[in-house]
Amino acid sequence: MSKPKHPRTLAETEAQAIARNIRVSPRKLNLVAALIRNKPAAQAVATLTFSKRRIAQQVKKTLESAIANAENNHQLDVDQLVVLRAEVGKSIVMRRFHARGRGRSARVEKFFSHLKIVVAERAAEAETTEQKAA
Repeated sequence: MSKPKHPRTLAETEAQAIARNIRVSPRKLNLVAALIRNKPAAQAVATLTFSKRRIAQQVKKTLESAIANAENNHQLDVDQLVVLRAEVGKSIVMRRFHARGRGRSARVEKFFSHLKIVVAERAAEAETTEQKAA
């Protein structure tokens, strides 16, 4: 016998993608993640495509994976998807040493991050009421 299936933590209208151990500090990754939070998925992809930050391409890849998961695994409408959450977490820290003058050394810390993107399907009526309110 196998163990019971893990219950789904997301709602039926949500899908996610996770990228682990990305070689960038969480502070820098959070700046890019803030660009796409609460935006329509198509607009978020366009924003990341033309971003000058190095890490934006990996964030875009993760976002496209979340969109593909929504379409293929959960049969959600791609045109209605919105980036619900873009969570950034801390991962490992590699510590290295850098030679300094007079026989001394300095510690160099190389940070890694985790990224979790959750996209959700929003109804067309809800988007129009939000646009009227703004």
